Amino acid sequence: MSTMIAKIVHISIDRHWTEVYGFASRPENMPLWASGLASGLKQDGEDWIAQGILGTARVRFAARNDFGVLDHRVTLDSGLQVHNALRIVPNGDGCEVMFTLLQLPGMTEEQFAADAAHVLKDLGTLKELMER
Repeated sequence: MSTMIAKIVHISIDRHWTEVYGFASRPENMPLWASGLASGLKQDGEDWIAQGILGTARVRFAARNDFGVLDHRVTLDSGLQVHNALRIVPNGDGCEVMFTLLQLPGMTEEQFAADAAHVLKDLGTLKELMER
């Protein structure tokens, strides 16, 4: 597979990065801001299970760390695995939340743009929650 087109979707949040990471890294909080997981997550060993429009998704999160890494691998029923790179990094007294979005094989430009808009909407929801 050749290198895919990538887009970094990011947002600034006016709250210390460790607080944002502490909230966002808990899988039980993800349905509050990540609309693709709005149905909730159920723990199954080291993985978390989500029901969505594409069926059942198995999600494996990076271990908690001191670097703000929230990467997670999503495995769909079809066997397709997608690595989602998500980072929270310090920016002054606040932070930047950055999601690396990849244009998967077969994804049109329109679908890729819609996916980016969806990610930005979710990051906006996280921002609203964290800046309250």
